[in-house]
Amino acid sequence: MEDGTSFNSEPTLVEQAFAALRKDIIDGTRAPGERLRIDKLRSLYGIGASPLREALQRLAADGFVIASSNRGFLVAPLNPTEFEDLNTARIAVECAALRLSVVAGDEDWEAQVVAAAYSLEKLDRQLIDGTLQDFDRWEVLNAKFHTTLVSACGSRWLLRHRDMLQIQCERYRRASVYHARLKRDLLTEHSALAKAALARDVELVCRLTQEHYAKTANHLLVDASAD
Repeated sequence: MEDGTSFNSEPTLVEQAFAALRKDIIDGTRAPGERLRIDKLRSLYGIGASPLREALQRLAADGFVIASSNRGFLVAPLNPTEFEDLNTARIAVECAALRLSVVAGDEDWEAQVVAAAYSLEKLDRQLIDGTLQDFDRWEVLNAKFHTTLVSACGSRWLLRHRDMLQIQCERYRRASVYHARLKRDLLTEHSALAKAALARDVELVCRLTQEHYAKTANHLLVDASAD
């Protein structure tokens, strides 16, 4: 087969290519609008052309890449209107899961919320004061905190759709939070969310979640209008 790839190993290579490219698109290594030439990608990732093309098709289906008959594959641009739509869907799903989780969560869930909030606190402080060096670590702990809040909801389908929206929003969130880090007190926002959840105040935790995610979208819209 092309590039010496055996039939049995190709699905594994497709998964590797898909994961590597998606990560680089999310964290901005592959910039919005960048043309994804197969020859260049082969050199960068050490993966053959066939697996790369299949991975790019999958990324196009997921909205991370645009497939053009004239220009090949391009990294999808950061579209503030698209993010606003994604955020609307994410808030709806997140609040539905939170309503169930906050009511059903047991003592183990409470302990996990406290632990996740504590782990995130130090990096929130660093993000606010501009000393954060490991943004990937902050991203992991931030995702873990929000995932822990909804973890007791008991609905596999809600969590599945939430995960899908989380991935779609991640690169927008990275761009917005990183550039807005001096304008937002994320430590206070996260602390308020944890306290509301532990107090079992469903309406408050949903309102705070909506405000929290809306601020991220608003920062991106402001940054886009300033360009």
